[in-house]
Formats: sequence, C-alpha cells, structure tokens
Amino acid sequence: MTGYVRTLAERARAAGPAIAELDDRGRRVLIETMADALMAAEAEILAANAEDLGRAEAAGIGAALRDRLRLDGSRLAAVVAGLREIAVLPDPVGAVSHRERRPNGLMIERVRIPLGLIAMIYEARPNVTAEAAALCLRAGNTVLLRGGSEARASNVAIAAALHQALAALALPEAAVALVADPAREHVLELLGLTDLIDLAIPRGGESLIRFVADHARVPVIKHYRGVCHLYVDRAADLALAQRLAIDGKVSRPGVCNALETLLVHAEIADRFLPTALADLAARGVEIRGCPQTCAQWPDALPAQADDFGCEFLAPILAVRVVASLAEAIEHIRRHGSDHTEAIASGDPEAVAAFVAAIRSSAVMVNASTRFNDGGELGLGAEIGISTTRLHAYGPMGLDALTIERWLVRGEGQIRHPDLQR
Repeated sequence: MTGYVRTLAERARAAGPAIAELDDRGRRVLIETMADALMAAEAEILAANAEDLGRAEAAGIGAALRDRLRLDGSRLAAVVAGLREIAVLPDPVGAVSHRERRPNGLMIERVRIPLGLIAMIYEARPNVTAEAAALCLRAGNTVLLRGGSEARASNVAIAAALHQALAALALPEAAVALVADPAREHVLELLGLTDLIDLAIPRGGESLIRFVADHARVPVIKHYRGVCHLYVDRAADLALAQRLAIDGKVSRPGVCNALETLLVHAEIADRFLPTALADLAARGVEIRGCPQTCAQWPDALPAQADDFGCEFLAPILAVRVVASLAEAIEHIRRHGSDHTEAIASGDPEAVAAFVAAIRSSAVMVNASTRFNDGGELGLGAEIGISTTRLHAYGPMGLDALTIERWLVRGEGQIRHPDLQR
C-alpha cells in the first residue's frame, strides 16, 4: 500500500518542532519517562517477544538469530538502564565549536542543531527500537523505525510504551514512528522520501545494508562489514600481541569489531605463531592459514583466497605471514572494510607509518579491536558504526545525530556598500 510510510514520515516530521524546541532538561525528562514506560509495560513487551520467538522457532530460524531476538526481564532491564544513561549524556544541541569576530564586526559561530527526521532500518534486535528512539530524541530529532519482520510484535509493544511516555508529557506520539507492516515495498518507499527523511541508518547484515544503499535516494550511513585486522610487527611485545589476538577473536566472535585476520611479520612468525595459535585453538578458534602459517602450525587449515577479506562472525581466524609492514598495509588496503585495524609494535616509526597509511574509522595501537565501540570510546551510547565518510565516521553517538551550521550575528552589515550609493 503506497503512501503508508509517507504518512508516517509526514507526521514524524511535523512532530519535529515539538522535540527540537525542548531544552536539555526537557529531553532528559522525556528519555527518563520513556525508560519508566518500558518498565511499566514489561509484561506486555515480554508477551509480545514470546510470540515473536515462537514464530521464529516454527519458521526454523537459527539459534543465533533467536538469541538476538530474545528479551527477558534482565535484558529489558538492561535496555531501561541504557535509556537512563542516554538521558544524562551531555547535550550536543546548541554546542558552539567555533566563534570568531570578523574585521567587519560580524560574529561568526558554528552551532550544533538536530539533523531532523532519522530513519532506522534494522533486523532482529528489538532493543534497537527503544535505544534508537532514545538517542534520536535526546539529540532533538524525530525517528522513523523499520524493524525486521521477525521482531514485529516486540517492536509494536515497545513503540506503544514509548508513545505512552510522549503522551504523558503532552508531546506528539508521531515523534517515534514505527513501520509496523514488514513488507519490503515499504522499505523502498521509505528510501525514496527525499523531501522528508534527512538520514537513513541501516543496522544489520551485509545484505540488508547493501539493499538499502542500492535503493536509497535519501542520504545513508553505511557499514557493510567489519573485516578487522591485527598486524603483529617485528618489534611487537609478543605476549601483548597474543593478548590482543585472544581478546579480539575470542571475547565475542559474532560482533563487527571482532578480529577476523591476523597478519604476522615474517621475522617473528616462528616465535609468535606456535604459541599464539595454540592458545587460540585451545579456546575453540579454527585457524585458516597461509602456507607459512601452516608450516608453523600444522593443525591450521589451508586458507582459501576468499578467507582474507571475509567477515566470519564466528570462531574462525585467517592468518597470514607478511614480509614487511608495507605488505601488511597493502593487504589491509585490499581486504579491509574501513572498520577497525590494530598494530602491535614497540617501534614508534612503524606505528606512525601504520597510522598514517590506514584510513579505517578506528586504528588501535597496542590495543584490541574490540574497543571500537561507542561506550568504550566515551560516547556513552551509539546508534551504529559508520564506515562511510560523511559527517560521521566510526561509532556514532549523540554528536553524530546533529549537524553544525553557521550562525552569523550582525548589526546591519552589508557585503556591497557601493550598491547603497
């Protein structure tokens, strides 16, 4: 049914001024009220989630996806706690990043303002419904949410609670709009609303993000894959490098900042690989190695060409021995996804060369790739990680949900006084 999403978007955009006009305290109160409303609706939300889980199991959806879909009392409490953390984050709206008095007396400022109407397109995780809405509203925006069909009952229940919070504060419920009908044609309609939507943010698997990017006419923040590398330099502390490899791969293999490829300088391969790969294998990691890696660790499976550049999202690690720092950089440029790259090295010159050459959204020096996360980087919360070089690059916190504009204060100055003669 064409027009369904346009109507939702028009109402959400019309609700924009009511949200943008709230001051810092008003938006804090709004997010706290949303958190309270979620807790009050716990029974309804968990019942809806049980319905989604039952449908997912009947459809043969895998255990990993069902786990992402699942809500229980503790998970919902964590969502509520997350909203309370968002409520107290520093307000980006109105922040002035530059102020200058020009020779002609004009006062020039760059000031942060809300983006406007943000569309979130996501899969599986119903917690995103609450968290994305809270982040967008906290930064003074309205939001149009389109969750996956597998979580439709959960999303409707969560959105209903958020609407109750808005109504309790005499704010328009349309500020949080949910595309409840999961039909794909509604996504296509959404992606064409150039007159209404200021930014679309897809969150999910590579196929979803490519579909959005391929069909969008509105601006899109993209993050296709997290093919993250650790390069162990010849000047690395080998024990430190081993810790980074274990944390990057083992702590949570299914996330986008998990380590997928290990590159090791040839000069230290015989000292590093046997110990490090034995430790990884003991923790359940499958090693897929180049010929030099297999020579150092015979239990490794021979790597295929497409293993390098693959986002496994599983306890699988591709390993390659490289002859030099330059070869490691060239490998990352060819196979990386601009997400996160790390170097383990005690050589300042090697570190400086790596940092200068790698253009990914985060570069880690003697630190795990797992730190590329909004909370870990001090943003408090994130709406996603951008690997698109637009106004935001890397984890997107509240600042990334605003834009800077110029504010010029004068006292009657004109640029062409000769026209007044």
